[in-house]
Amino acid sequence: MKIIVVIPAYNESKWIFEVVKNVRVAGYEVVVVDDCSKDNTAELAEKAGAIVLSHIINRGQGAALRTGTHWAIENGAEVVVHFDADGQFRVEDIARLVKPLMAGEADVVFGSRFLDNTTKLPWIKKNLIMPVGRVINRILFNVKLTDPQSGFRAFTSEVGNKLNWRQDRMAHASEILALVIHGGWRVKEVPITVIYHEFGQSFSGGFKILKEVFLKKLS
Repeated sequence: MKIIVVIPAYNESKWIFEVVKNVRVAGYEVVVVDDCSKDNTAELAEKAGAIVLSHIINRGQGAALRTGTHWAIENGAEVVVHFDADGQFRVEDIARLVKPLMAGEADVVFGSRFLDNTTKLPWIKKNLIMPVGRVINRILFNVKLTDPQSGFRAFTSEVGNKLNWRQDRMAHASEILALVIHGGWRVKEVPITVIYHEFGQSFSGGFKILKEVFLKKLS
């Protein structure tokens, strides 16, 4: 099966070359969507072996993922993987995500930080933002997966053609979860390890995501 890894990137010159290089070495095609970075993210991504698409204005991670997903499917991807540009996801976990798809056991696979103890989450994420996120997902969307903001996901092209999320910024993760659950597709979670280089999601950042989710639900 043809697998294309989609990486949204905004001012990620510190990490993007290494991330793309490692994904390419693992044998995957890569498309990076440069979301109007002010640094040389696009140049470094291309140098590392990625196809680079560029937004002429900053539209947000959700929009960048949508652009990359459409391109991947139009260019023959049978499986699309969403991957981050900041070096926090492990390349070896891509194989773990795509395995159930390739075996015909699932249509969508989400990576979860909560299925084992390999991810050391910042305190505010573990004890405040994530528990609140799970409650919001259950109340608003009837989503009961373990990771309420999973950005590491893989799905078939059939799903990608119908997975039309509208959130351009960070609330896209909750919207995608809800669309997948209510779309009737076969869903699986697999454990992943996320490596936090910095403190992680701030309280204000987490609150902003929750506000976006509420506004999406009310719209």
